[in-house]
Order: sequence, then C-alpha cells, then structure tokens
Amino acid sequence: MSEEKFLITGAMGCIGAWVVRNLVREGVHTTVFDLSTNKHRLELIMSDAEITQVDFIHDDITDTEAVKTAVSANNITHIIHLAALQVPFCKANPPVGAAVNVVGTVNVFEAAKAAAVQQIVYASSVAVYGRKDEYADRLLPHDAPLHPHNHYGVFKQANEGTARIYWQDDGIASIGLRPYTLYGPGRDQGMTSTPTKAMLAAARGETYHISFGGYNGFQYNDDVAKTFVQAARIPLQDANVFNLRGAVAHMSEVVAAIEAAEPAAKGRITHEEASLMLPEGQDDTELRRVLGDIPNTPLVDGVAQTIAHFKKTIAGGRLPKTSDHD
Repeated sequence: MSEEKFLITGAMGCIGAWVVRNLVREGVHTTVFDLSTNKHRLELIMSDAEITQVDFIHDDITDTEAVKTAVSANNITHIIHLAALQVPFCKANPPVGAAVNVVGTVNVFEAAKAAAVQQIVYASSVAVYGRKDEYADRLLPHDAPLHPHNHYGVFKQANEGTARIYWQDDGIASIGLRPYTLYGPGRDQGMTSTPTKAMLAAARGETYHISFGGYNGFQYNDDVAKTFVQAARIPLQDANVFNLRGAVAHMSEVVAAIEAAEPAAKGRITHEEASLMLPEGQDDTELRRVLGDIPNTPLVDGVAQTIAHFKKTIAGGRLPKTSDHD
C-alpha cells in the first residue's frame, strides 16, 4: 500500500469518480469528502469491492472546521479539490454557488495550511475565458486574458486568485487545471454534458440531439483524472494554472465517432449548429512543459470506449436500458 493519502473533494462528480477509481486501482489510501451520498457515478465505473476500499466523509465543503478535520484527522498528504456547483446551478442560485465554489476553495486552502500540506491541485475551467471573438488566437494560451461571462467562470477566476494569495502569504503551492468539454461515463450533468448523453443514447439504440455544435476542446474523463493525479505528485513552486487541450474537434466529428462505434446510431444522433460562445480550444504547451507526457486518448477511441462501457453497464444492470427511467 502506498504511503500517499489522498483527499478528494467532490468525488461524487464525474472527474472525482475517475480520480478515485485510478487511485484505488493503484492501491492508494483514498478519502472522499462530499456532501452527496449518491455513489451512482462510482458504481458506474468501479466494482463494489473497489468502492469498499474508499473512506467516505459526508460533510459540507462550506464548513471550514469540517474540511480542516478531514485533512488533519486522516493524515492527508495530497489534496485534489473538485467540489463545485456547475454553470446552471450557479446561475440559478449565485449565493449558494459562491459559497460552494469560492468559500469551499478557501476552506480547502485553510485546511492545507493548518495541516502543513504543501500543495493543492484543483479544478478551474475554460469558463474563466471570454467569448471567442475577444481573442485573436483560435487555441488560447494559458496566460490569455480572463473575461468570464457567467457566475461559474467568475467563481473559478476567484479561485485562481485565492490560490495565488495562499502561495504569496503562506507558501502553499497549487496547480489549477482548466478543462473544457469533458466526456465519458459519469458525465451526466452540466452545460456541456449532452455529447456524453448522445453516446449513452447510441448505446441504448435511441435518438438524441446534442444541444450545441461548432468546435470544442473535448477531454476524456479518465485522461483528465489521471492528469489531476499526475499533477498532485509533481512538487512545484508558485500558484500554477494550466489549460487542458484534449481533442479540438467539430461536433460533427463527435457524431461521426459515435456512428463509427455504433453503426446502428447512424442518423439517430444530431446536433445544433450554434456553437458555444467560448473559444474553440486551448493550448496546453505549458502544461506539457511542466508535467511531461500526459494521457491523451484520441477522440475516436474515447467515444468508442465510452459507448462500450455504457453497453457493458446496461447489460450488467448498472444502467437502465432506456432513458425512461433516468
């Protein structure tokens, strides 16, 4: 068993579940801190035996003392902070969104400070950037100006600033990663979840219309999770923030990949023509310079693996056969 002891906040979410899976399969002591008790994403990608190896703390990220206790009482050596409310939830209730996304992040840094944990890895987002027409570059460098256009993006920008101040004042180093459109098993909510929902529909033999189009950066859940773990193990100085590139592709390429993996889906999966307001993608040169090689599953392979996983879990009774029961 590894001497590492990881704390994962927000581990019931799509990235968190994959982080937990990877750590458990390495034999790493893994503690989950999450307000939710719903393990359905973990159950989608992990066996029951694997899940029993995880220590679960059911508590609130906005409770400073609860977060401090979770870190100190479990002798945590590494923190991956993923707890957050996504775009629709922040828009619907900005005060709660700020409490979870901003205050929650401050609490994680306070807990690290109290327990002398020297580095935190956390999730930022492409949402810290503005509209694509605000930039000359098609693929944004990691130091492009930040112009968030929703509460979620503003909260993520605040977290990047919080990280900078904790390095400046307390010497706590950090790595923030900015995903774009995550896809893969477990990506079932949020503004950009519909490509994955289309893959599930294909596995079920159903029709589906993806809610946006155009070019996007697509990152496979497992790749992103592995990158978070990799970042947590590389000691750095300063408050670092890096883009995740993944596959920069048009939505029609996603549909083509779905049809290649599931030929019966041809003509059943469609998409909107309108693109998101965000830039088409991000450049990850700086991330690769610091971390070296990072996981990068080709889009066609990631889509095929996702659909195959959905089919397997449907056959095994871990997902309903039709969307009527979702």
